[in-house]
Amino acid sequence: MFAPARSFVRPALNVAVKAQQQQRCGMATLREIEMRLKSVKNIEKITKSMKVVASTKLARAERAMRTGRAYGTANQELFSQAGIEDSPDAKVLYVAITSDRGLCGGIHSSVSKAAKRALLAHPEARIIICGDKPKAQISRAMPEQIALSFNQIGKDIPSFAEAAAIADEIMTNGGEWDVLKIIYNKYISAISYEATTMTVVGAKALQEAAGFKAYEMEEDVSKDLTEFALANVLYQALVEGHAAEQSARRTAMENASNNANDMIGSLQLQYNRGRQAVITNELIDIITGASAL
Repeated sequence: MFAPARSFVRPALNVAVKAQQQQRCGMATLREIEMRLKSVKNIEKITKSMKVVASTKLARAERAMRTGRAYGTANQELFSQAGIEDSPDAKVLYVAITSDRGLCGGIHSSVSKAAKRALLAHPEARIIICGDKPKAQISRAMPEQIALSFNQIGKDIPSFAEAAAIADEIMTNGGEWDVLKIIYNKYISAISYEATTMTVVGAKALQEAAGFKAYEMEEDVSKDLTEFALANVLYQALVEGHAAEQSARRTAMENASNNANDMIGSLQLQYNRGRQAVITNELIDIITGASAL
């Protein structure tokens, strides 16, 4: 009498247990998707805010860059008219300029790669690094060639006083050099930049230049002129690098926001499908139970 009842109830219980397990799994998956969706939305808000901040800083950096280029243009005009002859035995000192901050794409790597290529071409040369990012990259490959390093670069728009302080430190503790080559990111447009090199010659090369031999010049004058020229070129490199960094950071944050939007759309679709599947399973259970009754 009771055997047929047991044989009927047991499969029904098994089906109910399986349905509950599937429902729990579905709800757990929905919770995970919901948490991930909330996390990606928060990230998207942060990247949008950082893009707005970078856009504001870029406008200020471009104004400072136009002023800094005037210093560098006058400096290059001086060296081009001096008639300085290249010497194959000249001691070369490199200066790599970027900053300490990240979240700006591969802008630091472009300077580091250019510096590594230059050091490989001149193994006897040494390098001075402005910024923690290129220092970390270059010190792994060529730690013995680093002469000096500076940090706290790029937090705000660089000033000529900062460039003059760096130039004074290079002249005092940078060692002997005949030619100094500055590697920095040249600002081309709001979406592009490239690693470029500017050259400053030493005091001895200035004294021996044809354009300066025509005048009576004391040794201190050529030394002061070299330091002032170095400060001018450093200032141009700092402000151009700062503008390029803000441009790269804005582009990187824009790309991150677009990727976050794409991920939000995909997760939202996945969440809606999972929620629809859970509701469908619940309706099937209700209809099945009603039919059994």
